[in-house]
Parts: sequence; structure tokens; C-alpha cells
Amino acid sequence: MLYGAMKVSVGAGLKVVFRPWVEGKEHVPAEGPAILASNHLSFSDSFFLPAVLDRKVTFIAKAEYFTSPGVKGRLTAAFFRGVGQLPVDRSGARGAGEAAIRSGIAVLERGELFGIYPEGTRSPDGRLYRGKPGGLARVALATGAPVLPVAMIDTEKIQPPGKVVPKLMRPGIRIGAPLDFSRYQGMEGDRFILRSITDEVMYAIMKLSGQEYVDIYATAAKRMLADEAKRADEGGGSEGEPEGASKG
Repeated sequence: MLYGAMKVSVGAGLKVVFRPWVEGKEHVPAEGPAILASNHLSFSDSFFLPAVLDRKVTFIAKAEYFTSPGVKGRLTAAFFRGVGQLPVDRSGARGAGEAAIRSGIAVLERGELFGIYPEGTRSPDGRLYRGKPGGLARVALATGAPVLPVAMIDTEKIQPPGKVVPKLMRPGIRIGAPLDFSRYQGMEGDRFILRSITDEVMYAIMKLSGQEYVDIYATAAKRMLADEAKRADEGGGSEGEPEGASKG
């Protein structure tokens, strides 16, 4: 089986080279469905977490990783399938969200582990950002699966954006006790319930990770940082320039 081969080769390699430490592994059930809701610091998060667990963890990944042409594209697609990632078309924000929810439900209905990043994207600066209420909460309510908060520690320091050669250091993983949201069963249409569930999970992740929490979405933070960088490159612009004029 491709996943098994990749688990042995990639997982064993990561453990030997980086020696990740893990706390709370006992919270992961030996069998049955569970949702692993993690902060997201690095591209490597989806590899380090499965590497330290005995069970398969399925994450979702953008469809482009599976459809790129040429030999490199085929190898990339094989790699991502081999490490347990599912393609999701992100061409439309709403469509992508619905596809991710359906994929998560299908994984959990098979009695497997589903990994999800409630922030929706990697943190731009190592802080923890507001969780998006649509995916995680809806999957949890639709399946009744317990949610395990997960904190990735220092993975962003191994290979910061723009760096090709990774830094040899020990990342960490903390897995918290499962959160049960069965009290909200049948209320997945209530946006306030979805927000409440997501915020409870994000609070648990914050306690595990020790990150500073920022109550805005990471996507918005990335846009602001990009705008600031662009204005800096342009020399700051003129005083009379309207807000947002430098956006591409």
C-alpha cells in the first residue's frame, strides 16, 4: 500500500533526522474516528503529525498539488497521496469549503483520523489566528467525532518561507484531551453555535501552544502584511493616497 510505504520512508526519515517530541499521544484513540484540529505554522505540519502517530491521518490539500503536468507533477501527486492527503479544488471559496467538509465527513465515516487547520492557512508570523467556523464545527457536528486540539511547536523555524535548506532542530507536538460537542448535535445551522465550537477549540490550541492569539483571520493578516510590504517597496506612497490604493 502506497500510504504504508510512505509512512515508513517519510515518517521514519523525519523522526530520525528531526527527532520530534510529542506529548499527549495517549489522547489519540486506538481506533474509531477523531478530528485532529491543529494550529498551522509550516508546510511540514501535515508530515510531522502523522509521523509521530501510529494511525493514518488524512489532511486535505489544494488540487494543484495533484494535477501539475510532467514528471515532477506526477511525482508530487504520488507523494501527497502517499502521505494521506486528499485533493480539494479551491477555485471557489464556497465550493472549496463544501468540498473540504464532504471529504472530512467521508474520512470520519470510515472510522479514520481527519486532520484540519481551523485557521485555514499558515500563520504569517507564528501567532495563532481566529479559526474559521465553517469546516471544523460542521464536520464535528455532522459526524459526532471527538475533536482533539493539537499544537505544533517550532515547525515554522525549520524551514521559514523562502528558505530552501531546512534547519536541523527538534519540533514538538502537543495533543490535548478530546473535546465533545455532542450537546450541539442538530444545531449545525446556527452560526453562533459554529462560532462557539470553533472558539473553544482555538482556545484549547492556544493553551497547548502558548502562542499569542490574534482575533482576526490569518488570511486578512497576510493581506495586511502584503500591503505593508508593497507600500514599503514603493517608498511609503504619498500622504494623499487613499487607503487600499496600493493593493494589487
